[in-house]
Amino acid sequence: MTVESVRPADPEASEPSEPPLAGGAVPMLGHGWKLVRDPLAFMARLRDHGDVVRLKLGPKTVYAVTTPELTGALALSTDYIIAGPLWESLEGLLGHEGVATANGSLHRRQRRTVQPAFRLDAIPAYGPVMEEEAHALTERWRPGETLDCTSEAFRVAVRVAARCLLHGEYMDERAERLCTALATVFRGMYRRMVVPLGPLYRLPLPANREFNRALADLHLLVDEIIAERRASGRKPDDLLTALLEAKDENGDPIGEQEIHDQVVAILTPGSETVASTIMWLLQILATHPEQAARVRAEVESVTGGRPVGFEDVRGLTHTNNLVVETMRLRPAVWILTRRAVTETELGGFSIPAGADIVYSPYAIQRDARSYPDHLEFDPDRWLPDRAKDVPKYAMSPFGVGNRKCPSDHFSMAQLTLITAAVSAKYRFEQVSGSNDATRVGITLRPNRLLVRPVPW
Repeated sequence: MTVESVRPADPEASEPSEPPLAGGAVPMLGHGWKLVRDPLAFMARLRDHGDVVRLKLGPKTVYAVTTPELTGALALSTDYIIAGPLWESLEGLLGHEGVATANGSLHRRQRRTVQPAFRLDAIPAYGPVMEEEAHALTERWRPGETLDCTSEAFRVAVRVAARCLLHGEYMDERAERLCTALATVFRGMYRRMVVPLGPLYRLPLPANREFNRALADLHLLVDEIIAERRASGRKPDDLLTALLEAKDENGDPIGEQEIHDQVVAILTPGSETVASTIMWLLQILATHPEQAARVRAEVESVTGGRPVGFEDVRGLTHTNNLVVETMRLRPAVWILTRRAVTETELGGFSIPAGADIVYSPYAIQRDARSYPDHLEFDPDRWLPDRAKDVPKYAMSPFGVGNRKCPSDHFSMAQLTLITAAVSAKYRFEQVSGSNDATRVGITLRPNRLLVRPVPW
Protein backbone atom coordinates (compact mmCIF):
# COMPACT_ATOMS: atom_id res chain seq x y z
CA MET A 1 0.00 0.00 0.00
CA THR A 2 1.42 3.39 -0.95
CA VAL A 3 0.39 6.98 -0.54
CA GLU A 4 -1.40 6.63 -3.87
CA SER A 5 -4.02 4.63 -1.96
CA VAL A 6 -5.30 7.98 -0.68
CA ARG A 7 -6.32 10.14 -3.61
CA PRO A 8 -8.90 12.77 -4.55
CA ALA A 9 -12.14 11.27 -5.71
CA ASP A 10 -12.33 11.01 -9.53
CA PRO A 11 -15.77 12.03 -10.80
CA GLU A 12 -15.23 9.93 -13.95
CA ALA A 13 -14.48 6.75 -12.00
CA SER A 14 -17.07 4.47 -10.42
CA GLU A 15 -18.38 5.85 -7.16
CA PRO A 16 -16.51 4.56 -4.09
CA SER A 17 -18.76 3.03 -1.48
CA GLU A 18 -19.60 4.38 1.95
CA PRO A 19 -17.82 2.57 4.80
CA PRO A 20 -19.97 0.30 6.97
CA LEU A 21 -21.31 1.63 10.26
CA ALA A 22 -19.99 -0.10 13.35
CA GLY A 23 -22.66 -1.75 15.48
CA GLY A 24 -23.56 -0.86 19.03
CA ALA A 25 -24.27 2.88 18.77
CA VAL A 26 -26.69 4.23 21.39
CA PRO A 27 -28.97 7.29 21.10
CA MET A 28 -27.30 10.66 21.74
CA LEU A 29 -23.87 9.21 22.63
CA GLY A 30 -23.33 7.02 19.55
CA HIS A 31 -20.23 4.88 20.00
CA GLY A 32 -18.85 7.30 22.59
CA TRP A 33 -20.36 5.09 25.31
CA LYS A 34 -18.28 2.11 24.17
CA LEU A 35 -15.20 4.31 23.92
CA VAL A 36 -15.70 5.30 27.55
CA ARG A 37 -16.54 1.85 28.92
CA ASP A 38 -13.97 -0.33 27.10
CA PRO A 39 -12.18 1.68 24.42
CA LEU A 40 -9.26 -0.66 23.82
CA ALA A 41 -11.42 -3.71 23.17
CA PHE A 42 -13.78 -1.65 21.00
CA MET A 43 -10.98 -0.32 18.78
CA ALA A 44 -9.31 -3.75 18.57
CA ARG A 45 -12.51 -5.30 17.19
CA LEU A 46 -13.18 -2.73 14.48
CA ARG A 47 -11.03 -4.39 11.84
CA ASP A 48 -13.41 -7.35 11.88
CA HIS A 49 -15.99 -5.00 10.33
CA GLY A 50 -13.80 -3.55 7.59
CA ASP A 51 -10.67 -1.64 6.67
CA VAL A 52 -12.57 1.64 7.11
CA VAL A 53 -15.58 1.87 9.45
CA ARG A 54 -17.95 4.70 10.36
CA LEU A 55 -18.41 5.64 14.01
CA LYS A 56 -20.81 8.03 15.71
CA LEU A 57 -19.46 10.29 18.47
CA GLY A 58 -22.55 12.08 19.66
CA PRO A 59 -24.14 13.50 16.50
CA LYS A 60 -20.85 13.46 14.61
CA THR A 61 -19.70 10.83 12.09
CA VAL A 62 -16.06 9.80 12.37
CA TYR A 63 -14.21 7.34 10.13
CA ALA A 64 -12.00 4.67 11.75
CA VAL A 65 -9.07 3.22 9.78
CA THR A 66 -8.06 -0.26 10.93
CA THR A 67 -5.19 -1.60 8.78
CA PRO A 68 -1.45 -0.82 8.90
CA GLU A 69 -1.36 -0.02 5.19
CA LEU A 70 -4.12 2.56 5.36
CA THR A 71 -2.81 4.22 8.52
CA GLY A 72 0.54 4.64 6.78
CA ALA A 73 -1.12 6.05 3.67
CA LEU A 74 -3.20 8.38 5.82
CA ALA A 75 -0.15 9.71 7.68
CA LEU A 76 1.80 10.33 4.48
CA SER A 77 -0.97 11.96 2.44
CA THR A 78 -1.23 15.74 2.15
CA ASP A 79 -5.02 15.32 1.91
CA TYR A 80 -5.15 14.95 5.72
CA ILE A 81 -4.00 17.33 8.43
CA ILE A 82 -3.46 17.22 12.17
CA ALA A 83 -6.98 17.89 13.46
CA GLY A 84 -10.04 16.03 14.67
CA PRO A 85 -11.44 14.97 18.05
CA LEU A 86 -8.08 14.18 19.68
CA TRP A 87 -6.47 17.49 18.82
CA GLU A 88 -9.62 19.48 19.61
CA SER A 89 -9.65 17.91 23.08
CA LEU A 90 -5.96 18.81 23.51
CA GLU A 91 -6.31 22.46 22.47
CA GLY A 92 -6.58 23.67 26.05
CA LEU A 93 -3.19 22.13 26.79
CA LEU A 94 -1.20 22.30 23.54
CA GLY A 95 -2.71 25.46 22.05
CA HIS A 96 -2.64 26.15 18.31
CA GLU A 97 0.97 27.25 17.85
CA GLY A 98 3.09 24.30 18.96
CA VAL A 99 4.86 21.83 16.69
CA ALA A 100 2.47 19.06 17.77
CA THR A 101 -0.67 20.82 16.54
CA ALA A 102 0.44 23.19 13.78
CA ASN A 103 0.00 22.42 10.08
CA GLY A 104 1.45 23.69 6.81
CA SER A 105 4.16 26.36 6.72
CA LEU A 106 3.94 27.04 10.47
CA HIS A 107 4.66 23.40 11.24
CA ARG A 108 7.58 23.31 8.78
CA ARG A 109 9.17 26.39 10.35
CA GLN A 110 8.68 25.08 13.87
CA ARG A 111 10.14 21.73 12.98
CA ARG A 112 13.25 23.46 11.58
CA THR A 113 13.60 25.22 14.93
CA VAL A 114 13.35 22.13 17.15
CA GLN A 115 14.94 19.50 14.88
CA PRO A 116 18.62 20.42 15.53
CA ALA A 117 18.17 19.53 19.22
CA PHE A 118 17.15 16.00 18.23
CA ARG A 119 19.54 15.22 15.37
CA LEU A 120 21.17 11.82 15.68
CA ASP A 121 24.60 13.44 16.02
CA ALA A 122 23.29 15.73 18.79
CA ILE A 123 22.07 12.92 21.05
CA PRO A 124 25.50 11.88 22.46
CA ALA A 125 25.85 15.32 24.05
CA TYR A 126 22.90 14.39 26.28
CA GLY A 127 24.53 11.10 27.25
CA PRO A 128 26.14 12.27 30.52
CA VAL A 129 22.82 13.67 31.80
CA MET A 130 20.93 10.51 30.84
CA GLU A 131 23.57 8.37 32.60
CA GLU A 132 23.55 10.53 35.73
CA GLU A 133 19.76 10.51 36.02
CA ALA A 134 19.43 6.76 35.31
CA HIS A 135 21.96 5.87 38.01
CA ALA A 136 20.60 8.47 40.45
CA LEU A 137 17.24 6.74 40.16
CA THR A 138 18.67 3.39 41.27
CA GLU A 139 20.79 4.97 44.00
CA ARG A 140 17.74 6.62 45.58
CA TRP A 141 15.98 3.28 45.87
CA ARG A 142 16.47 1.05 48.87
CA PRO A 143 16.17 -2.75 48.67
CA GLY A 144 12.75 -3.91 49.75
CA GLU A 145 11.12 -0.47 49.86
CA THR A 146 7.87 0.08 47.95
CA LEU A 147 8.22 2.29 44.89
CA ASP A 148 5.35 4.26 43.39
CA CYS A 149 6.27 3.82 39.75
CA THR A 150 4.17 6.77 38.61
CA SER A 151 6.11 9.35 40.62
CA GLU A 152 9.47 7.66 39.97
CA ALA A 153 8.88 7.53 36.20
CA PHE A 154 7.80 11.16 36.00
CA ARG A 155 10.73 12.24 38.16
CA VAL A 156 13.32 10.85 35.76
CA ALA A 157 11.42 11.77 32.56
CA VAL A 158 10.97 15.42 33.56
CA ARG A 159 14.51 15.78 34.88
CA VAL A 160 16.07 14.41 31.69
CA ALA A 161 13.91 16.66 29.49
CA ALA A 162 14.49 19.73 31.66
CA ARG A 163 18.25 19.26 31.95
CA CYS A 164 18.92 18.22 28.35
CA LEU A 165 16.53 20.42 26.40
CA LEU A 166 15.80 23.37 28.69
CA HIS A 167 18.97 23.40 30.82
CA GLY A 168 16.61 23.65 33.77
CA GLU A 169 17.57 23.20 37.37
CA TYR A 170 16.59 20.07 39.24
CA MET A 171 12.82 19.90 39.05
CA ASP A 172 11.57 17.29 41.52
CA GLU A 173 8.78 19.54 42.82
CA ARG A 174 7.75 20.44 39.29
CA ALA A 175 7.91 16.81 38.23
CA GLU A 176 5.41 15.95 40.97
CA ARG A 177 3.14 18.81 39.86
CA LEU A 178 3.38 17.68 36.26
CA CYS A 179 2.58 14.08 37.15
CA THR A 180 -0.49 15.00 39.21
CA ALA A 181 -1.83 17.54 36.76
CA LEU A 182 -1.32 15.46 33.62
CA ALA A 183 -3.19 12.49 35.07
CA THR A 184 -6.23 14.73 35.62
CA VAL A 185 -5.94 16.68 32.37
CA PHE A 186 -5.43 13.72 30.05
CA ARG A 187 -8.27 11.78 31.65
CA GLY A 188 -10.59 14.79 31.27
CA MET A 189 -9.49 15.44 27.70
CA TYR A 190 -10.23 11.86 26.73
CA ARG A 191 -13.80 12.17 28.06
CA ARG A 192 -14.23 15.40 26.10
CA MET A 193 -13.03 13.67 22.94
CA VAL A 194 -15.31 10.61 22.98
CA VAL A 195 -18.37 12.22 24.61
CA PRO A 196 -18.47 15.75 23.12
CA LEU A 197 -21.07 17.35 25.39
CA GLY A 198 -19.79 20.89 24.84
CA PRO A 199 -21.39 23.33 27.33
CA LEU A 200 -21.78 20.67 30.02
CA TYR A 201 -18.00 20.68 30.49
CA ARG A 202 -18.19 24.37 31.41
CA LEU A 203 -20.55 23.81 34.32
CA PRO A 204 -19.01 24.27 37.81
CA LEU A 205 -19.12 20.56 38.59
CA PRO A 206 -16.39 19.04 40.83
CA ALA A 207 -14.79 17.09 37.95
CA ASN A 208 -14.74 20.19 35.74
CA ARG A 209 -13.23 22.33 38.50
CA GLU A 210 -10.52 19.74 39.13
CA PHE A 211 -9.76 19.60 35.40
CA ASN A 212 -9.53 23.39 35.11
CA ARG A 213 -7.23 23.66 38.15
CA ALA A 214 -4.89 21.01 36.75
CA LEU A 215 -4.80 22.65 33.32
CA ALA A 216 -4.06 26.06 34.83
CA ASP A 217 -1.18 24.63 36.89
CA LEU A 218 0.40 23.07 33.80
CA HIS A 219 0.42 26.42 32.02
CA LEU A 220 1.70 28.18 35.13
CA LEU A 221 4.57 25.69 35.37
CA VAL A 222 5.63 26.47 31.78
CA ASP A 223 5.37 30.22 32.36
CA GLU A 224 7.65 29.83 35.40
CA ILE A 225 10.31 28.04 33.35
CA ILE A 226 10.29 30.66 30.57
CA ALA A 227 10.32 33.59 33.02
CA GLU A 228 13.25 32.11 34.96
CA ARG A 229 15.31 31.77 31.76
CA ARG A 230 14.58 35.33 30.67
CA ALA A 231 15.44 36.69 34.14
CA SER A 232 18.73 34.76 34.24
CA GLY A 233 20.04 36.32 31.04
CA ARG A 234 21.67 32.98 30.20
CA LYS A 235 21.76 31.66 26.65
CA PRO A 236 22.94 28.05 26.82
CA ASP A 237 22.96 26.04 23.62
CA ASP A 238 19.64 24.34 24.17
CA LEU A 239 16.13 24.11 22.75
CA LEU A 240 14.72 26.90 24.95
CA THR A 241 17.37 29.34 23.74
CA ALA A 242 16.57 28.33 20.14
CA LEU A 243 12.90 29.12 20.76
CA LEU A 244 13.59 32.46 22.46
CA GLU A 245 15.78 33.53 19.53
CA ALA A 246 13.69 32.02 16.70
CA LYS A 247 12.36 34.25 13.91
CA ASP A 248 9.15 34.01 11.94
CA GLU A 249 8.77 34.16 8.14
CA ASN A 250 9.22 37.95 8.24
CA GLY A 251 12.39 37.82 10.33
CA ASP A 252 10.62 38.99 13.50
CA PRO A 253 10.86 37.17 16.85
CA ILE A 254 8.19 34.52 17.24
CA GLY A 255 5.34 35.38 19.58
CA GLU A 256 5.11 34.63 23.27
CA GLN A 257 2.21 32.24 22.72
CA GLU A 258 4.22 30.16 20.26
CA ILE A 259 7.17 29.96 22.68
CA HIS A 260 4.80 28.90 25.44
CA ASP A 261 3.10 26.26 23.27
CA GLN A 262 6.44 24.83 22.16
CA VAL A 263 7.68 24.44 25.74
CA VAL A 264 4.35 22.84 26.66
CA ALA A 265 4.90 20.31 23.87
CA ILE A 266 8.40 19.52 25.19
CA LEU A 267 7.43 19.07 28.83
CA THR A 268 3.91 17.68 28.81
CA PRO A 269 3.15 15.15 26.04
CA GLY A 270 6.85 14.25 25.85
CA SER A 271 7.19 13.63 29.57
CA GLU A 272 3.83 11.87 29.75
CA THR A 273 4.65 9.39 26.98
CA VAL A 274 8.19 8.67 28.21
CA ALA A 275 7.04 8.32 31.83
CA SER A 276 4.17 6.02 30.81
CA THR A 277 6.62 3.83 28.88
CA ILE A 278 8.97 3.66 31.89
CA MET A 279 6.04 2.53 34.03
CA TRP A 280 5.21 -0.24 31.56
CA LEU A 281 8.88 -1.26 31.40
CA LEU A 282 8.96 -1.67 35.18
CA GLN A 283 5.74 -3.69 34.98
CA ILE A 284 7.29 -5.94 32.31
CA LEU A 285 10.46 -6.44 34.38
CA ALA A 286 8.30 -7.41 37.39
CA THR A 287 5.99 -9.79 35.52
CA HIS A 288 8.63 -11.33 33.21
CA PRO A 289 11.59 -12.14 35.48
CA GLU A 290 13.19 -14.22 32.72
CA GLN A 291 13.37 -11.08 30.56
CA ALA A 292 14.80 -9.06 33.42
CA ALA A 293 17.52 -11.69 33.84
CA ARG A 294 18.33 -11.54 30.12
CA VAL A 295 18.69 -7.76 30.26
CA ARG A 296 20.98 -8.01 33.30
CA ALA A 297 23.12 -10.66 31.60
CA GLU A 298 23.40 -8.55 28.44
CA VAL A 299 24.40 -5.46 30.42
CA GLU A 300 27.11 -7.40 32.26
CA SER A 301 28.36 -8.86 28.97
CA VAL A 302 28.60 -5.45 27.33
CA THR A 303 30.00 -3.50 30.30
CA GLY A 304 32.13 -6.13 32.01
CA GLY A 305 30.55 -5.17 35.32
CA ARG A 306 31.14 -1.42 35.26
CA PRO A 307 28.15 0.98 35.44
CA VAL A 308 26.32 1.04 32.14
CA GLY A 309 26.89 4.19 30.11
CA PHE A 310 25.44 5.96 27.11
CA GLU A 311 28.17 4.55 24.88
CA ASP A 312 26.87 1.05 25.66
CA VAL A 313 23.36 1.65 24.31
CA ARG A 314 24.16 0.54 20.76
CA GLY A 315 25.41 -2.80 22.05
CA LEU A 316 22.32 -3.54 24.15
CA THR A 317 20.36 -5.34 21.43
CA HIS A 318 18.03 -7.35 23.63
CA THR A 319 17.40 -4.42 25.96
CA ASN A 320 16.45 -2.25 22.99
CA ASN A 321 14.18 -5.00 21.63
CA LEU A 322 12.52 -5.30 25.04
CA VAL A 323 11.76 -1.56 24.95
CA VAL A 324 10.31 -1.86 21.44
CA GLU A 325 8.16 -4.87 22.37
CA THR A 326 6.89 -3.01 25.44
CA MET A 327 5.87 -0.08 23.22
CA ARG A 328 4.15 -2.51 20.85
CA LEU A 329 1.94 -4.10 23.49
CA ARG A 330 1.62 -1.07 25.78
CA PRO A 331 1.85 2.06 23.61
CA ALA A 332 1.58 5.31 25.52
CA VAL A 333 -0.18 6.90 22.53
CA TRP A 334 -3.04 4.59 21.63
CA ILE A 335 -5.36 6.80 19.56
CA LEU A 336 -4.73 9.44 16.86
CA THR A 337 -6.92 11.54 14.59
CA ARG A 338 -6.66 13.36 11.26
CA ARG A 339 -9.04 15.51 9.17
CA ALA A 340 -9.64 15.35 5.42
CA VAL A 341 -9.03 18.70 3.69
CA THR A 342 -10.59 17.49 0.44
CA GLU A 343 -12.92 14.74 -0.70
CA THR A 344 -10.81 11.61 -1.00
CA GLU A 345 -10.96 7.87 -1.44
CA LEU A 346 -9.37 5.70 1.23
CA GLY A 347 -9.13 1.95 0.74
CA GLY A 348 -11.94 2.05 -1.81
CA PHE A 349 -14.24 4.07 0.47
CA SER A 350 -15.38 7.65 0.05
CA ILE A 351 -14.16 10.13 2.68
CA PRO A 352 -15.90 13.52 2.49
CA ALA A 353 -14.01 16.78 2.84
CA GLY A 354 -13.89 17.89 6.47
CA ALA A 355 -14.37 14.36 7.80
CA ASP A 356 -12.46 13.28 10.89
CA ILE A 357 -10.51 10.02 10.83
CA VAL A 358 -9.44 8.05 13.89
CA TYR A 359 -7.03 5.14 14.22
CA SER A 360 -5.48 3.21 17.07
CA PRO A 361 -1.79 2.24 17.24
CA TYR A 362 -2.81 -0.05 20.12
CA ALA A 363 -5.16 -2.02 17.87
CA ILE A 364 -2.78 -2.01 14.90
CA GLN A 365 0.17 -3.23 16.98
CA ARG A 366 -1.79 -6.06 18.63
CA ASP A 367 -3.47 -7.39 15.48
CA ALA A 368 -3.12 -11.15 14.96
CA ARG A 369 -3.05 -10.52 11.20
CA SER A 370 0.28 -8.72 11.60
CA TYR A 371 1.89 -10.58 14.51
CA PRO A 372 2.11 -14.32 15.24
CA ASP A 373 1.29 -14.91 18.91
CA HIS A 374 0.16 -11.29 18.91
CA LEU A 375 -0.49 -11.00 22.66
CA GLU A 376 2.71 -12.77 23.74
CA PHE A 377 5.52 -10.57 25.06
CA ASP A 378 8.40 -11.58 22.78
CA PRO A 379 11.31 -9.13 22.31
CA ASP A 380 12.97 -11.58 19.92
CA ARG A 381 10.32 -10.78 17.31
CA TRP A 382 12.43 -7.65 16.66
CA LEU A 383 15.55 -9.59 15.70
CA PRO A 384 16.37 -8.77 12.05
CA ASP A 385 15.36 -12.14 10.58
CA ARG A 386 11.90 -11.91 12.20
CA ALA A 387 11.31 -8.15 12.12
CA LYS A 388 11.38 -8.19 8.31
CA ASP A 389 8.09 -10.09 8.36
CA VAL A 390 6.23 -7.37 10.27
CA PRO A 391 3.97 -5.50 7.82
CA LYS A 392 4.98 -1.95 7.00
CA TYR A 393 3.36 0.60 9.35
CA ALA A 394 2.30 -2.15 11.77
CA MET A 395 4.80 -0.70 14.25
CA SER A 396 5.34 3.07 14.13
CA PRO A 397 5.57 4.18 17.78
CA PHE A 398 6.93 7.61 16.85
CA GLY A 399 4.79 8.18 13.76
CA VAL A 400 5.83 8.46 10.11
CA GLY A 401 6.48 11.18 7.56
CA ASN A 402 6.75 14.84 8.47
CA ARG A 403 4.66 14.24 11.61
CA LYS A 404 7.15 11.75 13.01
CA CYS A 405 8.12 12.69 16.55
CA PRO A 406 11.46 14.56 16.32
CA SER A 407 12.60 13.11 19.66
CA ASP A 408 12.50 9.44 18.61
CA HIS A 409 16.26 8.80 18.94
CA PHE A 410 16.43 10.87 22.14
CA SER A 411 13.57 8.91 23.71
CA MET A 412 14.85 5.47 22.66
CA ALA A 413 18.31 6.23 24.04
CA GLN A 414 17.01 7.25 27.47
CA LEU A 415 14.51 4.37 27.67
CA THR A 416 17.16 1.79 26.80
CA LEU A 417 19.68 3.31 29.21
CA ILE A 418 17.19 3.52 32.10
CA THR A 419 16.05 -0.08 31.52
CA ALA A 420 19.66 -1.27 31.50
CA ALA A 421 20.64 0.69 34.61
CA VAL A 422 17.74 -0.46 36.79
CA SER A 423 17.96 -4.08 35.57
CA ALA A 424 21.68 -4.31 36.28
CA LYS A 425 21.08 -3.56 39.94
CA TYR A 426 17.60 -4.90 40.73
CA ARG A 427 14.88 -7.32 39.88
CA PHE A 428 11.35 -6.18 40.70
CA GLU A 429 8.29 -7.62 42.41
CA GLN A 430 4.80 -6.14 42.53
CA VAL A 431 3.57 -5.60 46.09
CA SER A 432 0.20 -5.62 47.84
CA GLY A 433 -1.97 -2.77 46.63
CA SER A 434 -0.39 -2.63 43.19
CA ASN A 435 -2.80 -2.43 40.27
CA ASP A 436 -1.18 -2.77 36.86
CA ALA A 437 -4.46 -2.68 34.94
CA THR A 438 -4.42 -0.19 32.08
CA ARG A 439 -5.60 3.32 32.90
CA VAL A 440 -7.10 4.84 29.76
CA GLY A 441 -6.92 8.53 28.98
CA ILE A 442 -5.37 10.30 26.01
CA THR A 443 -2.43 8.04 26.89
CA LEU A 444 -2.17 4.60 28.51
CA ARG A 445 -0.38 3.94 31.78
CA PRO A 446 -0.68 1.41 34.63
CA ASN A 447 -3.40 2.35 37.07
CA ARG A 448 -1.20 2.27 40.19
CA LEU A 449 1.97 0.27 39.82
CA LEU A 450 3.82 -0.44 43.08
CA VAL A 451 7.00 -2.52 43.00
CA ARG A 452 9.73 -3.63 45.35
CA PRO A 453 13.35 -3.55 44.10
CA VAL A 454 15.26 -6.67 45.10
CA PRO A 455 19.06 -6.87 44.61
CA TRP A 456 20.25 -9.69 42.36
